[in-house]
Amino acid sequence: KVAPAKKVAPAKKVAPAKKVAPAKKVAPAKKVAPAKKVAPAKKVTGDQKQPVKKPVIKKVPVVREDKTPWTAAQLRDVRAELDLEVIRLEEEIVSTEEGLVALIQDSGDGAGDDQADAGSKTFEREHEMSLANNARDMLLQVHHALARIDDGTYGACESCGKPIGKYRLQAFPRATLCLVCKQAEERY
Repeated sequence: KVAPAKKVAPAKKVAPAKKVAPAKKVAPAKKVAPAKKVAPAKKVTGDQKQPVKKPVIKKVPVVREDKTPWTAAQLRDVRAELDLEVIRLEEEIVSTEEGLVALIQDSGDGAGDDQADAGSKTFEREHEMSLANNARDMLLQVHHALARIDDGTYGACESCGKPIGKYRLQAFPRATLCLVCKQAEERY
């Protein structure tokens, strides 16, 4: 026997395409200037890097309105004083480090020493290290003050931007904060 043929489902009718309504007239769009083309950034290799030269603007060190401005001679005097301070601090660092080396070498020979002697040697060594670190910090402050003289910001508070008192700078040429900001810093 032969199996009866399967009935095939009739094909679905496709809906006729909808008619599109004619487009409404729209006001012409405002013309926009074409975007400017940006040149791609050039890749710079390590040996091609050149420092960007900024225009040199000579600033005059800041002083209060009621005080006379810094003269070139006064700035030369401050610079000379700071240069001498650099030399003094570098010598102090060298001598302190030499003393520290001697203390460290001496501390190894304490086999028969009393415990109090070992403690005093440790204290002395710590004291020398503290002096050397203090001198290094002061040297950094002096270099910072010299850089501020060079770039014309000497005399302006680094915190608020107001002038540091001229007398304060003459007494402490490494100062970077005005008296008000320094007092606020020390409170906290």
